Amino acid sequence: MLVSWFLAHQSSGSRRPLPGALGLAPTRAQGHTEDMGMSIPQYLGQMDIRKGVVGLATGAGFIYLLYKAIKAGIKCQPPLCTASPICIARLAVERERHGRDSGELRRLLNSLEYKQDEYAKSMILHSITRCVYLLEAEVRARKQEAPPSQPSPRGLCPIPTLLAGHTVSWDLSLWPMAGGLVLRGLVDMGGGCSGPRTPASPASSVSPGPLQASSCTADDISLVGSMLDEEDNSVKIQALNTLKAFSGIRKFRLKIQEHTIKVLELISTIWDSELHVAGLRLLNSLPLPDYVHPQLRRVMPALMEILQSNYILAQVQAIRLLSYLAQKNDLLYDILNCQVHSNFLNLFQSTQPGSLLFEVLVFAERLSEGRNSPHYRAVKWHYNEQSLHEALFGDESRLADRLLALVIHPEEEVQIQACKVIVSLQCSQDVGVRPSSCRPSHSYFNSGENN
Repeated sequence: MLVSWFLAHQSSGSRRPLPGALGLAPTRAQGHTEDMGMSIPQYLGQMDIRKGVVGLATGAGFIYLLYKAIKAGIKCQPPLCTASPICIARLAVERERHGRDSGELRRLLNSLEYKQDEYAKSMILHSITRCVYLLEAEVRARKQEAPPSQPSPRGLCPIPTLLAGHTVSWDLSLWPMAGGLVLRGLVDMGGGCSGPRTPASPASSVSPGPLQASSCTADDISLVGSMLDEEDNSVKIQALNTLKAFSGIRKFRLKIQEHTIKVLELISTIWDSELHVAGLRLLNSLPLPDYVHPQLRRVMPALMEILQSNYILAQVQAIRLLSYLAQKNDLLYDILNCQVHSNFLNLFQSTQPGSLLFEVLVFAERLSEGRNSPHYRAVKWHYNEQSLHEALFGDESRLADRLLALVIHPEEEVQIQACKVIVSLQCSQDVGVRPSSCRPSHSYFNSGENN
């Protein structure tokens, strides 16, 4: 209808556009030109305000979406790629941390059997180490949370001893017995003890499985140990850390001990502080068998050099190992006769870190106790002029002055240990006056009789 009317109006000769044709409602009289002139700027101003509001809202929305995209990208994990050790490592740690049976530890161990470059091997070994620590921490946490198991009623077979390899289901029915009612368990064993069972405690549910590092085998330990023969030091360091992680599992300790001689060889032939720390941490976590004592004698000078280095972590680990070896009668003389630097007593300065000072004082106490033992005093020993014995217990030693300064050390454990060493040296003085084939000990502290 509007089209026909518009055509009719055009045919009448009027060329003036109609307000309706322009999309404007003819609400104003055509004669009011002044009002028309003032409404246009107002209309344009309103349009500018609307555009500004719309642009501001659009910009805020864009910034929010960009933030969400960046946050999602950071949290997003890359897809699992069998050929990429980084992907395997990241997914393994993430899944094992959440307690899911992902089997990534097994996949990581299997990936070591394939040909990999040095970087890939280091990444895989590092991931295995983290997985072992996380899994063992999870097992310990579950055991601590589990309440103590109750003793089984007399005459009944305890379920925890029968659960291995069998299926247990509960029909949630009550079974009468003396003292109350218990749940009746149905055990699918294919024979054996029958009758009412006591419910299995939560602690018995912690069994070796895919989520436990103890489910690994001795072949896995041998595979990790073979990485010690790699040329790259980073691979050796990560292999040592992995063996250290497995050493927390008792059943693997004997297998890891087979690599003790190789570890001692690496420590004594390669001067790398990180390798020293990793190797010494492993040795300190294992009971060293007697058959490695000859190798320990050969590496004693290297251990003493590590002790006198400037790397605190390696020094602490070295002194701990030496303190342990000082308790072995057949190694005590080798330690005391080992050559040291002329400034060895600087290790007893109060400016040293408290952790190192404490370990050095423990080492001195054990050496003092060892040389006073009847077994050691039965032989007359001869020491080198620059030996550890002369630095600590010789006539020219200034150990007493260092100990007296440590009695007022800010750390309490250092004070206590310094007093223990002083007492041990006083006992050594008393022992020295008795008939003995060994050389009398020098008096470090003036007694009241000499004043």
